This record gives sequence, structure tokens and C-alpha cells, in this order.
Amino acid sequence: MKTNPIEGPGPLSILLVEDDALIGVLLGEMLMDLGHTVCPVAATEAEAVLAAGLYHPDLMIVDARLGEGSGVAAMTQILLTEFVPHIFMSGNLTQVRRQRPDAVFLQKPFDEAGLLRAMGNALAAPPPH
Repeated sequence: MKTNPIEGPGPLSILLVEDDALIGVLLGEMLMDLGHTVCPVAATEAEAVLAAGLYHPDLMIVDARLGEGSGVAAMTQILLTEFVPHIFMSGNLTQVRRQRPDAVFLQKPFDEAGLLRAMGNALAAPPPH
């Protein structure tokens, strides 16, 4: 995979975990416009865990708080079986930062430049020990 600092990372398979359908659609369209493949959007903690095992994405963009479960808890489960670079997004990152201080974060609302920056940071982050 190549990375261009202006255009962002080369084509990736991305799994979105988002319980707001409109945000999921808009973010998915933005990522597809950037040349990425977007797996079906997972809306719950259980769907996120299942989808990660099914699709083995290159990157996950995860809403920290879901209507059913937690994006943080989903990533904790996923990381027990395989490392997947990921970004936590939220309108309020305070609690998520306390839970996962070393994670990559994206504050909602965000723009394309912020998304690309977060994606680059997540892909460059080393796997946890």
C-alpha cells in the first residue's frame, strides 16, 4: 500500500462502525470518492465484531458510542484475535481518550483533511504489545 500525504493512503478496504445511518452513508461515500472500498456498515458492537472477522479490513473507523454496545468494546474484542488499524470517532472524545489514550481519534464533525490525517496516523501506528 502506498501513501501520498496529499491524497492519503492508497486503496484500502475500510469497515465503518456507525449507528447513525446518515453519517454512515455520507462517510462511506466520502471514502469511496477517495478510492477506497467500504465494507457494509456495522451499526452495533456485535455487528462490528462479526464484520471484522468476516471482511478482515485494512482499516476500521469506529463510532466510540453506539446505540447497542460500544465501539471501544468492539475494538477490544477484535484486537484479541487480530490487529486492525482503527480510528475512534465521536462528538465527545473525553471518555474515549480516558479509556484508550494511545488510540487515534477523530472529532465529529470533521472534514476530508481531518479524515485523511487520522487515517494516516492509524495506519502508521504500531500494533499494541
